[in-house]
Amino acid sequence: MEHSIYRYVIRHSLRAQVLLTVLAIVSFPFLYAFYEVPKQIVNRVIQGDTGDFPAVVLGIPLSQIEFLFVLCGLFLFLVIANQAFKYVINVLAGRTGERMLRRLRYDLYSRVLRFPLPHFRKLSQGEIITMITAEVEPLGGFIGDAFKLPVFQGGYLLVILAFLLVQNWVMAVAAVALYPLQFYVVPKLQRRVNSFAKERVRLVRRLSDRIGETVSGVQEIRGNDTSAYERAAMSAALGEIYTVRLRIFIWKFVIKFLNNSINHLGPFCFYSIGGYFVIQGRLEIGTLMAAIAAHKDLAAPWKELLNYYQRREDARIKYEQVVSQFNPPGVLDESLQLGAPPVGARVEGELTASGLTLRDDTGTSFLEGVSLTLPADAKVAVVGAPGSGREELALVLARLMNPTSGALTIAGERADRLHEGVTGRRLAFVGPQAFLFNATVLDNLLYGLKHEPSPDARPEPRWAEEAAAAGNSTDDVRGDWVDREALGGELLPRLLEVLETVELDGDVFELGLRGTVDAEGDLRARLLRAREAFRDRVADPSLSGLVESFDARSYNDNATVGENLLFGTPVGDGFDMERLAENPWVMEVLEAEGLVPRLLEAGRTVAATMLELFSDLPAGHSSFERFSFIDADDLPELQAVLDRAAQDGVDRLGEEDRRQLLSLPFLLQPARHRLGVVDPDLRTRLLAARRRFAASIPEALRDRIQFFEADGYNAAASIQDNILFGKVAYGQARAAERVKGLVTEVIDELDLRSAVIEAGLAFQVGIGGARLGAVPRQKVGLARALLKRPDVLVLCDATAGLDGAAHTRIADNLFGELAGRGVVWSLHRADLARSFDRVVVMRSGQVAESGAFEELDREGSALRELLGAG
Repeated sequence: MEHSIYRYVIRHSLRAQVLLTVLAIVSFPFLYAFYEVPKQIVNRVIQGDTGDFPAVVLGIPLSQIEFLFVLCGLFLFLVIANQAFKYVINVLAGRTGERMLRRLRYDLYSRVLRFPLPHFRKLSQGEIITMITAEVEPLGGFIGDAFKLPVFQGGYLLVILAFLLVQNWVMAVAAVALYPLQFYVVPKLQRRVNSFAKERVRLVRRLSDRIGETVSGVQEIRGNDTSAYERAAMSAALGEIYTVRLRIFIWKFVIKFLNNSINHLGPFCFYSIGGYFVIQGRLEIGTLMAAIAAHKDLAAPWKELLNYYQRREDARIKYEQVVSQFNPPGVLDESLQLGAPPVGARVEGELTASGLTLRDDTGTSFLEGVSLTLPADAKVAVVGAPGSGREELALVLARLMNPTSGALTIAGERADRLHEGVTGRRLAFVGPQAFLFNATVLDNLLYGLKHEPSPDARPEPRWAEEAAAAGNSTDDVRGDWVDREALGGELLPRLLEVLETVELDGDVFELGLRGTVDAEGDLRARLLRAREAFRDRVADPSLSGLVESFDARSYNDNATVGENLLFGTPVGDGFDMERLAENPWVMEVLEAEGLVPRLLEAGRTVAATMLELFSDLPAGHSSFERFSFIDADDLPELQAVLDRAAQDGVDRLGEEDRRQLLSLPFLLQPARHRLGVVDPDLRTRLLAARRRFAASIPEALRDRIQFFEADGYNAAASIQDNILFGKVAYGQARAAERVKGLVTEVIDELDLRSAVIEAGLAFQVGIGGARLGAVPRQKVGLARALLKRPDVLVLCDATAGLDGAAHTRIADNLFGELAGRGVVWSLHRADLARSFDRVVVMRSGQVAESGAFEELDREGSALRELLGAG
């Protein structure tokens, strides 16, 4: 990227900047006339001699009144013309600035995609985010004004000065006599402000980094009771920023004070010197009035120019600081990432490393003179002790890191010269912690196939035109990006095959059971048949107590009071189970049924019981798990509410206290929470409230809940809940496990497994895959690599989180899937290398030995040493 912001502006927006400059220059004659016409109106018409009329304009004689209206009309035209120039110039400048800001952010983001991996150890995620989003934000406005503002406002200033000089040079010189001093002093003061601004940027980046570390390490903070230390560190960081910002504020006010003081000296000169000339008859009153009006407008462009200087320096500092961070050594050449890769390129033949050396910026060596040749279709294990360089070798072989020296040749080509479309499609890498994007399981599985949009994708023309003008990608992200040819078959069958290969099908199946699907037609009918089949199974006397089915006429003791009242699945947050006491319609129904006093009393009973049972128990006690709606932190507040109720009575409690008590019984599950609160009478009255709730629900709330129907499918409920159509009974031995087994039997019997897996594929994994466990995340990473059918799969501790049996099964499956293709696997245990064609043993960044496992497994060998250590 250009190191100067002006070079960046000229390179990418020269045409727009020239247009803005030309428009600014063209506006100057209109501006001069705007000040000249009022003077003519006063001097020639209002104060003019009647003997001077009729005046001849363009050969047309005009009376004094006619001439007045002609000049007033001309003045009105000039007002509109000058405002039109400002409007057009500012709109064009704004659009140019926003386009350039969009381009700059896109360019910075594109460079992030080409950073060498070690650079991310020096530049935190928080710093990168802050620089691309917040720090470059002011640059958009500046870029739009980069040339237009000094030309337009500078020309504005010169036009006004010229007008004043024409009227009376003495008065004009006196009015601007202190401007040179201002122009000299203000930039010096501004440089001091800029130095503080630069320091502020550095401190804010450090603060962002600190906050990011806190979020990532909150488990360590809480586990080590270091929150006080972290608060002290945050206080110190905020204190440094406060000091710098205060200095910026003070010096900016000094600059503002100086500017305003000098600007107000102008009127003094006009009233004194100009007034003297008028009294002496050496200056007309209209001329003085026009000069005063012109000088009044003189302050605005002068202030804009001074502000421009401040903004220019600020923009220069921000741009240079950001660019310096986005131009690390070793950044991938742009040509290796953009454009189409060579057609039909494959990784065949051999992977040859010649003298590979890898060091970081401190000189620490990870690889030292590594030389080896690996057949591209071989199964190669790389083993070594921690710090031996085996992990780094895997990254280099996958072309994710470039060696400091030496060369890696892939299929006869230098790896550092291969297009990423070759290495990224024909090689695959899975590390010890597969990263998942905040999307669905399916999106993450197919991510390795999203190289380019299908030829049929056609972005909206206006959007594409604007993206191109800003130097952005014009590819439509909403189009179909999946490379069907690389997939090698129909999508769903291929997905199911790969899921089975990495043993992820069971995990996705469970996600599907908990997921929702808007089933229509045949699928809906089959799911309802599954419900009937499940009912038939649990009708067996030995299984009849496992599930309590929903019945519109009966109260379900294994459901909460809130669930019994709604008798449906909330959609969105319209009926939040934990906040039903705040829902106006729910409260209206309860009031109509006279249930509010009863539920308030029930809430007080529950609160008192909880305090009696748990007040002496430590936080985290197993009893809190049983009463999951009560937390140890809630007990003091509940005690305060009960104290107020005892003193004033429940009926006189405030709204917040009433809501807190009412919220407790809604979460009661009679079969689990045996408190004797939900008696037969309350059950009967709640059933009446249920009927009223459903029958009279306002139209605006009907789409916020899907009611249970014995013969209807509930699209808001999970697949498992639709099949159960009830609640798993509490207290039954292994009830949940047995119910799940029955549901699985029914699904397999009706050939619904693929539909359930499809629902599981739609599961949102969360940020970084946080909603999945560590093992399923790794399996998704493995499946993603297999789906693109690479020529060589490079793995690094990819199954370290699995037990030995699972590793063996998945390894065998991978070898079968990749028959005739290559696998390079950096293993965390040397004994796992037995089934590989070749073993490379790393020690201190060098190849200690290489060969077949049987050849290397001998007394005194490096492999035997690793096996003994294991």
